[in-house]
Amino acid sequence: MKPFFARIVAAAALLAVTAAGCNSDALPPAAGYATVSGTVIDAASNAPIAGALITMDTVLTATTDAAGKFSIDKVPSGLADYTVEAKGYQTLAASTDIEPGKPFALSVTLTLAQQPAR
Repeated sequence: MKPFFARIVAAAALLAVTAAGCNSDALPPAAGYATVSGTVIDAASNAPIAGALITMDTVLTATTDAAGKFSIDKVPSGLADYTVEAKGYQTLAASTDIEPGKPFALSVTLTLAQQPAR
């Protein structure tokens, strides 16, 4: 009777370990993410644009510093939609392919918004 009981206990322990490994609320492995960083500049003057808002996949955001630089960590790999907005400039919307585990450099040039006709 002891060998049968030992098998039951071993099977239950194996099942518990397997089930615990499958039900994890943790994020996927880091290899599924990348860091996106870059610079936003003015198309006419090539001057950096401070305060531009970069939004990746509608939820990840960053704002450029005085040098026009930004960085967004943990961007999921694959096709990513992004927008770049700055006061007085036309909004840029585009997509790019993010490779897992590789830093991605994004250089953006914004054009001044057209002034309404008077």
